[in-house]
Amino acid sequence: MTDVIIIGNGPAGVSAALYTKRAGIDTLIIGRDNGSLGKADKVENYYGFALPVSGTELINNGIAAVKRLGVDIISDEVLDIQYFENFSIKTKKTELQAHSVIIATGISRNTPRIKGIAEFEGKGISYCAVCDGFFYRGKDVCVIGEGSYAVHEAKELLPLANSVTLATNGVEPNVKIPDEIKVQTKKILEIQGTSSVDAILFENDELLRCSGIFIAIGVAGSTDFAKKLGAQTEGNKIIVDENMATNVPGLFAAGDCTAGMLQVAKAVYDGAKAGTEAVKYIRQLKKGV
Repeated sequence: MTDVIIIGNGPAGVSAALYTKRAGIDTLIIGRDNGSLGKADKVENYYGFALPVSGTELINNGIAAVKRLGVDIISDEVLDIQYFENFSIKTKKTELQAHSVIIATGISRNTPRIKGIAEFEGKGISYCAVCDGFFYRGKDVCVIGEGSYAVHEAKELLPLANSVTLATNGVEPNVKIPDEIKVQTKKILEIQGTSSVDAILFENDELLRCSGIFIAIGVAGSTDFAKKLGAQTEGNKIIVDENMATNVPGLFAAGDCTAGMLQVAKAVYDGAKAGTEAVKYIRQLKKGV
């Protein structure tokens, strides 16, 4: 059992870890890549750097700082988070437990540009199998995606739905798919329906009848995790209070996933605040307060 697990190794996540670890709180960071900051060739407006610095260098410097303090960092993809008495984080490689979680994975940008998705959001289009799978008991459903996260969502739906199809939208699956899950690799032209989703139209005018469609492109994003835990979201933003706390006890969010000014400086502040508040939460928890 870890005190706090931070999802995301960017400025917000690393900043949070600096504060939790220095406070003597057992801390683990799960990171997958350098995110959008890693694509920045030059950062010229960040305090403490007289000359421009690359986003990758900024990230590497931050990670080096927390490693020096003894923070464990693992490179893995988080597939699911659940909460019972504690938080349970499932990754591609393992399953971990924590008293508190800080989501710092940036903004989710994984909605495909397919005609009909925006029109049918909330009317057959969903982004969370755990949240909405119950509504499709005994019905035919489809998951749009091609990776581990998409397969995970499809597995969540198997015990509930009549049938589950993985639609990869023209991309070859890069993971093993259970035999119970059907696969359609053709390009998607549009989502069809009247008042709610009725079918997916593929190239060559092939039609797949379904009552529900779950979007799981690429890897799970910040709001995907928040929704699974019952945290309040708005669009692709996680709603937090002044302490970076969500409405779920022990769950905090920091950085771009909370919207506002999408700058490194804000992410660092958010992380520091989330980290210090997570410290208070853990200490109260251990005292039985």
